[in-house]
Amino acid sequence: MSAAQAAADRPGPGPLVREGDLLGPVDVVAPSLLGCWVVTDRPEGQVALRLTEVEAYSGEGQDPASHAHRGPTPRAEIMFGPPGRLYVYFSYGVHWCANVVVGPEGRGSAVLLRAGDIVLGEEVARARRPAARVARDLARGPARLTQALGIGPYDRGLDLLAPESPVRLHHGSAPATVSAGPRVGISQATELPWRFWETGAPSVSVFRAGGTGRGGKRPGRRAGQDGAP
Repeated sequence: MSAAQAAADRPGPGPLVREGDLLGPVDVVAPSLLGCWVVTDRPEGQVALRLTEVEAYSGEGQDPASHAHRGPTPRAEIMFGPPGRLYVYFSYGVHWCANVVVGPEGRGSAVLLRAGDIVLGEEVARARRPAARVARDLARGPARLTQALGIGPYDRGLDLLAPESPVRLHHGSAPATVSAGPRVGISQATELPWRFWETGAPSVSVFRAGGTGRGGKRPGRRAGQDGAP
């Protein structure tokens, strides 16, 4: 096969997600994002990831694990809209996590991007994640995902739905089957089945319940949003 044929056969992202696609309840919108592509354009190259795992976080009063549970604080105000904005926060002083703001303005909901498969720009992603021994580990967990995509604090508030944005959210191929269960790395509202993943996808992160990791320590790169200040 020629290089031109290989390039033509290479999968590409679908159209950009629209604001109307994000306006439902967070636990409905979250699983609809599985299969979508997150695309980042950086000086070192483009990287694209197909989402295989997400978590829903609500600001409507029933989710104390959410940053938005206490209202539009300086940290969480971006979660209150408009939809399609990128909410980036520092988790446990260790790593960055990325979220898509969803729902109508004023609702305070976001979907945490937990894991995905690198579908374009694997060499760039590997340079950012040299510890990953196999492809499935490049973005297997929220910290690894932001590292592989090159997402950081400078991206907070970006419009993921704008064609000129350096970080964009595109439609992609939906998974055949979706599973749901408790969220990872939180200490409150652990009963809500608001983690969604593509059933059987190798890149889905390892689940550990109860907000702690091995030895009772905080979960590090497995952390969820968790509303604790």
